[in-house]
Amino acid sequence: MTMDDLIAKQMRVTRQENPHCESVSFDRDCADAFQQYVNETLAFAVKRGGFMYGTVLEDKRVEVNFIYEPPQQGTEEVLYILRDEEEEKLVDAIAAGLGMKKVGFIFTQTIMQNKKDYTLSNREVLQAVEFHAESNMEEWVTAVVKLEVSEEGSAAIHFEAFQMSDMCVRLFKEGWFETEIAEGDDPKLSKMKKDVVVGGKDVKEVDNDFFLVVVKILDHQCVQAQTAVPEGYKLLINSMAETV
Repeated sequence: MTMDDLIAKQMRVTRQENPHCESVSFDRDCADAFQQYVNETLAFAVKRGGFMYGTVLEDKRVEVNFIYEPPQQGTEEVLYILRDEEEEKLVDAIAAGLGMKKVGFIFTQTIMQNKKDYTLSNREVLQAVEFHAESNMEEWVTAVVKLEVSEEGSAAIHFEAFQMSDMCVRLFKEGWFETEIAEGDDPKLSKMKKDVVVGGKDVKEVDNDFFLVVVKILDHQCVQAQTAVPEGYKLLINSMAETV
């Protein structure tokens, strides 16, 4: 047995029961603006995403007060975030001026994806854990927005929130994930470059649900943020909105 084999034997993937944040609360207007565009303009036909900005309170509660949607291209199953470093720095500066920072990633699933039997696809896991690992924040939150249609034909928009597990972040940082996804790969499974131990078995494919830790969702209204924006920041926000 080689040293790599020994290390692989010790890498055990188990479910993480508790998140590092107590809950995530969305400003109602912020959440409504995000879902309204996706619902009324995109009709949940293509994916859309953005970075959530807000605050982390002392008791580990995360509050989301606005969403920055970077340049991007979405298809039915893939979301390409075309990050603009200078624009992101500007958004970070505006957020800092308001006493906020980047606290998570939000994206939508399409109607076609809702017919699949997974919570997050392998592509979504990779994208979510990449941003989580980059943040170096224990409280970082990943939110999913989806349109669910009942058997009677009625539709409802649902927000779900997760954290990527500590093991998921570790595996990503240490390069265990296969990042190339082939057309025939099962979307509910994440491929590993080496065997990991799941349920006492050596496997190279892990059910994505093992990497998700559910976070409780609340809502609030950020009155202070709406009324306390300095005029200089308002001009920056307006000019960015015109160019995006």
